[in-house]
Amino acid sequence: MKTIVICGATATGKSELAVQVAAEFDAEIINADSMQLYRGMDIGTAKISIPERAGITHHLLDVLEVNQDSTVAWYQELARAKISEIHARQKSAVIVGGTGLYIKAILDDLNFPDTDPAIRERLNTEAEEFGSAKLFERLQQLDPAAAIAIDRANTRRIIRALEVIEITGAPFTANLPREESTHYPDAIQFGLVMDREKLGERIENRVDRMWDLGFVDEVDSLVEKGLREGVTARRALGYAQILSMRDGEMNEAEAREDTKRATRQYARRQETWFSRDARIKWIAPHQNRLEIVREKLNSNPS
Repeated sequence: MKTIVICGATATGKSELAVQVAAEFDAEIINADSMQLYRGMDIGTAKISIPERAGITHHLLDVLEVNQDSTVAWYQELARAKISEIHARQKSAVIVGGTGLYIKAILDDLNFPDTDPAIRERLNTEAEEFGSAKLFERLQQLDPAAAIAIDRANTRRIIRALEVIEITGAPFTANLPREESTHYPDAIQFGLVMDREKLGERIENRVDRMWDLGFVDEVDSLVEKGLREGVTARRALGYAQILSMRDGEMNEAEAREDTKRATRQYARRQETWFSRDARIKWIAPHQNRLEIVREKLNSNPS
């Protein structure tokens, strides 16, 4: 029974490889994309379709409504429980996604301090009075590594990071191990890497395809299900831009182009995050991905 991770930036082909690996090694797949947790957020998250899953069981897709919020601690507990269930069935688990903190929360023994209502309320007040940009600047000074991983537009996560720093007196990333996996020491990680220019082209094509598939209609339907009330879901790439379009803050062409720009920026943040983990074996597009995974896994029996 193995614990296998397939990570990397958006649009690098992680889901396809995960299905191939799961089919070959009798595994089930666990989603580690924070936005694919949401039911109905399909087109805009490039969620793998039922036919594309090729009969492989996928876990932690469509487990939240768009008006619900998720936390890393909640995800950690749920994902580890799924791994235990899969291993108990004498099967391997393939964790696939691009949300670096979620993957690290599975593999490593991270500490998640309780919230402090007084600190949280003060930070929320500061965000309302001075704007999230000021809080993000503070985060950059106190914990540059966290600032790389967190979108400057994600006020909720910025506030949480600053809250943890204030509670613990240490950087938000201080408890993120870098070298040794402490919870699953035998986990094997693979990262998909791609030339930035080529990745940019793939992102542009993916966003255009999303629009062609009816992305705007998907967002409109999710608004009726509470998308605007969901602190996490409404900030997702593309969804936030289409909501801004519906609010008259940009036209559709601008929303599409801004989605491409924001996705390219997100991909760079993902690359930076994953590049700091020495445990990851990187695979380039010109290499035979499945063959490399096969060789590595066969040389590490468990």
